[in-house]
Amino acid sequence: MNSNEPSAPPPVQPAPTGRSDVAGQRVDEGKGRIFPCEGCGADLKFSIGQQQLKCPFCGFEKELQLGDDAEIREQDFHAMLAHLRELRSQESDEAPLQAGEETANEVRCDSCGAEVVFLGTLTSTDCPYCASPIQRDDVHRCDVRVPVDAVLPFLIDRDQAKINLKDWVKSRWFAPNDFRERGAEGKFNGVYLPYWTFDTLTFNVYSGQRGEYYYVTVGTGKNKRRERRTRWYPASGKFQRFFDDVLVPATNKLDSGMLISLEPWPLQKCLPFTQEVLAGYFARTYDLELDDGFTHGKKRIDDAIYSDVCSRIGGDTQRVHSIKSRYDGLMYKHVLLPLWLMAYKYHDKTYQVYVNAATGEVQGSRPYSWVKILFAVVCGLAVAGGIGFFVSRS
Repeated sequence: MNSNEPSAPPPVQPAPTGRSDVAGQRVDEGKGRIFPCEGCGADLKFSIGQQQLKCPFCGFEKELQLGDDAEIREQDFHAMLAHLRELRSQESDEAPLQAGEETANEVRCDSCGAEVVFLGTLTSTDCPYCASPIQRDDVHRCDVRVPVDAVLPFLIDRDQAKINLKDWVKSRWFAPNDFRERGAEGKFNGVYLPYWTFDTLTFNVYSGQRGEYYYVTVGTGKNKRRERRTRWYPASGKFQRFFDDVLVPATNKLDSGMLISLEPWPLQKCLPFTQEVLAGYFARTYDLELDDGFTHGKKRIDDAIYSDVCSRIGGDTQRVHSIKSRYDGLMYKHVLLPLWLMAYKYHDKTYQVYVNAATGEVQGSRPYSWVKILFAVVCGLAVAGGIGFFVSRS
């Protein structure tokens, strides 16, 4: 949704109760999935360049299989919460993985017969014995978890991510010189991370004060000077604002601040969810439950409303006494977004780098040169002192 006004809410889509009908070979009664090549029998992987499945051995290519009626739908937030509560009240001791649990789950690799362990919310990986891509299937489709609505395919390949990282390192002026010359050395892993998006039409009532500056001359002789004062006027009002695709990372395993810094994402390029796009990459399900996700999303919404209120009050400065907001037509989507992740070491300390695999944006932690920082501080103080000296002399 990209319009400024909310459309009519779509019908609630119930969580699937059966097996997924996505094409692919099932492993261990649907708990894992690989996609065999029709040419040589090897495992297909999602090709970033071709945006389809491709065999790394014989070059066989296969289009992604999306049903004619496949579409991305906004889902009713409150209806899904009620649906989850009902299902979880009925679940047995053998219930599937819950959000945040670190339960180990074994999946048999169809290529070599090894048992692949999926720990916690990890849902796709490579077999550690034969390197074949393999996935858990039902962790996305089980009755007590929110189904995935959309997936944004990888658009930036590993080579381009390395180039972007190299440029990012060189642009870090306060980093040590040897780090800027050598760069961050490590292996990029492609991973799909879970996100929530939220849409809502808000109705907001506010009250506060608008401040307008004026200046007066005070003192005499050498103490004569101009001082700024503020006149305050009451201000109040009400307005509607529609929020579209407010994005919230649904994992607590990575730095949420850096994930937010990777925005914006080209969500208009998302596809209806298909397991085929995950082939050959890591993926995680959500750790942050849907209702907790909206708690985080509401914070972003409220911050934007506060800025909007300040703008509506106007003047030179503002005091906001109260804001009362109502959130109508609350809808959500569960989406998977692609990242390149790298962990690297510098002087025995570990740092992480995140690359938005749809736009190429780079964020991460890096070492600092305290010599450069100290030099910059000294120069800044010297410049400030020089300006103060000339001002006092004039």
